[in-house]
Amino acid sequence: MALFAVIVLTVFSVIHLTIGWRLVGSSGLTGAPAAVVSGALFALYLSVPAAMSARVFGDAIPRWVTGLGFRWLGLMFYWFVLSLAAEPVVRIGASLAPGVPWGAGAAVGVAALGLGLSAFALAGARTPPVKRVEVPVPGLAPALDGLRIAQLSDVHVGNTIGRDFVAACVERTNAENVDLVALTGDFVDGAPEALRGDVAPLAGLRSRHGSYFVTGNHEYFSGAPAWCQEFSNLGIRVLRNEHVVLEHEGARLVVAGIDDPFATVPGHGPDLPRALAGRPTEAPVILLAHQPVFAEQAADLGVTLMLSGHTHGGQLWPFSALVRLVQPIVAGLVKVGETFIYVSRGTGWWGPPMRLGAPNEITVLTLRRV
Repeated sequence: MALFAVIVLTVFSVIHLTIGWRLVGSSGLTGAPAAVVSGALFALYLSVPAAMSARVFGDAIPRWVTGLGFRWLGLMFYWFVLSLAAEPVVRIGASLAPGVPWGAGAAVGVAALGLGLSAFALAGARTPPVKRVEVPVPGLAPALDGLRIAQLSDVHVGNTIGRDFVAACVERTNAENVDLVALTGDFVDGAPEALRGDVAPLAGLRSRHGSYFVTGNHEYFSGAPAWCQEFSNLGIRVLRNEHVVLEHEGARLVVAGIDDPFATVPGHGPDLPRALAGRPTEAPVILLAHQPVFAEQAADLGVTLMLSGHTHGGQLWPFSALVRLVQPIVAGLVKVGETFIYVSRGTGWWGPPMRLGAPNEITVLTLRRV
């Protein structure tokens, strides 16, 4: 952990020095204005590790510090990327027109564009709209045609998301009158003692066949066994490498769930064959798996529809390009073999309360017979 902290702080130092060079060093800013900007950047630099340590120190870190740190994290990203992008422009411009203050112009451009992108991203982090998706299932039993599943994923209750947001999501989900609710992990960033009141509205989820939850990697960062018990206390069925068989209008449906591969607790960890063992083979299978990396295995084992999250759809453009390097599917409905995979962009957000190019969602999926 000490080595990890050193690496993170080193990376943040390089990022802040790059931004400082663009906004102060190469801009020609001097005197009191330069001192003010440099001091502000140093204070913001300190706000990021302070915000991230809130998971450890809880309420000892004031909420305003956490909010500032995570908002700065988003603006910092855009200012850093734009600072790098501006460098070749400044160098080429200076070689073509030496008398033009290219450094000062680049500083103004980086600052303005970064603020504009961040403002749009902040506006994009809101109570999620309902996204409706139809899944065509060959040979689906007539009784299951029209069955509706609400998926909530990656809410990340904790740093910048609290009870009001959760309650609004529950209200919107209940208004859809779905047949079952799938909660596909990464719901919390913190211990149950700190967030119990914030997640309490989840007990109000209503559907014909109930609500089902699987762990994400952030549950394991926050104490997965305790959270599994907490969700059970809220009346939500936790699926850990197991399945349940539902009866719907005379037809059977399997709902299965697996642990996240980031499991660090003895006895935890994904085991898809175990989760599907003994299922009725004629019944379609809905699999809840936090990460879409299980797509190929799910297809090999005859899963009908796999519901995942984890990617956030990239959350902040252009992160989606980086997500594609580690996940087979970034967002949306994709068919792998005979299996449909739906990857949610997430209901909340992690870190910066920002969304750009990857809107958050409450997803309602409807099975259709074809």
